[in-house]
Amino acid sequence: MTEVDVPESHPRYESLLTRHRIEAGVEKGITSKQGLIAQGRGEAYDYLLGERTIPSADEAARVAAAHFRLADQAVVSVNGNVAALCPGEVVELADATGADIEVNLFNRTAERMERIADHLREHGAEAVLGLSADGRIPGLDHERATVDADGIGSADVVLVPLEDGDRAEALAAMGKTELVIDLNPLSRSAQSASVPIVDNVIRAIPNITEHARDLRDAPETALRDVIDGFDPETALGTAEDAIRSGDLD
Repeated sequence: MTEVDVPESHPRYESLLTRHRIEAGVEKGITSKQGLIAQGRGEAYDYLLGERTIPSADEAARVAAAHFRLADQAVVSVNGNVAALCPGEVVELADATGADIEVNLFNRTAERMERIADHLREHGAEAVLGLSADGRIPGLDHERATVDADGIGSADVVLVPLEDGDRAEALAAMGKTELVIDLNPLSRSAQSASVPIVDNVIRAIPNITEHARDLRDAPETALRDVIDGFDPETALGTAEDAIRSGDLD
């Protein structure tokens, strides 16, 4: 099945597209087979959320955009699923915010890193970090710890979509402002985030980009107000309530 085979009138149109993109990512060698399982888990939570962006997630996306605007150095972390699902959207976010793009993988091989970097370049990325592997995140004993010292290693703001919980906790322990996109509000990633965005990555990244453009000329005081008015625990609680009750308004 190709994307054009899915009629937009289908009630599960977006879900079917994401499944296809993950499948194609595996075939292209940029997504691991374990990524298929992760996609299914996320899709289940998205189904419970009504496959839409709830208001608290949109608010969190706006707060994330404000952090991008105030950052000294921001990085968008990309794994295989993100590269398969929304490579163009990642590049557009980086262009809109001045953020760097860095590939970070649990199942890391030189070949897979190069394939993901090439895939991102095919979608417009001019520079992709993560290949030099000259830095490490303290406290981790697997390949997620491998980063660019001049990328995630020195960034003050990191967007970590579809993240592993242990690296999310480790980045938080380093004092970084961590913007997490995770459909499970109970995950360690979401719980450790400075800004948890409980939404599908294919909606959340474009939403952050849109808010970043809207806030392009906002003064620092206004950006601080956006950030200071946000409570991550409230956002997580609202998302959990939405999942439990099905009340999406």
